[in-house]
Amino acid sequence: MNLVALSITVNTLDLKIRSLTTEDLNAVLELDKICFGGLWTLEAYRRELDSPKSDNLGLFCPVLTSEPLGIGCFWSILEEAHITIVAVHPQYHRQGLGTALVYSLLVKAYERGLERATLEVRASNHAAISLYEKFGFKIAGRRRRYYRDNDEDALILWLGEIQHPNFKKTLDSWHTLISDRFHKSNWNLVGSAEC
Repeated sequence: MNLVALSITVNTLDLKIRSLTTEDLNAVLELDKICFGGLWTLEAYRRELDSPKSDNLGLFCPVLTSEPLGIGCFWSILEEAHITIVAVHPQYHRQGLGTALVYSLLVKAYERGLERATLEVRASNHAAISLYEKFGFKIAGRRRRYYRDNDEDALILWLGEIQHPNFKKTLDSWHTLISDRFHKSNWNLVGSAEC
């Protein structure tokens, strides 16, 4: 599947998931501030874009704004996709955009030949945990006092067997579920589930 070609039509408004570029950096930094209070700096995002071990996706609606509605990133570490960021602008929460981003990150991990995916999530972030669990992530551990702003614990979530022969079928079924959800909302997921 070519992620650059993935688009979602929302009541005639197209949402596109594509790789982030340096032209997106200021808007990405603003979204980071809105979602995380400034988790990463401009220089950190610049390093991410420059790294061949990093995949950085943005979800855009060019008709509404040139700024991303959501972003997702992961690092390729050996055979692992370490998901570092999944963020959707609060104005667009609970509309399936986070699901589309996580799906797209897992497609990229599959395309890279990575074996598993992992991430940390705040123990209190039940919505995010639920989203990841829908994709098959399991709790693998806990990092005590991981978040500096409030010393909250992070749960370590893990998804294995990304290169298992059945994972392609899993990707296809997730694509169908996402498409169905958008269809029920009068949205249309455009693009192929081919990997």
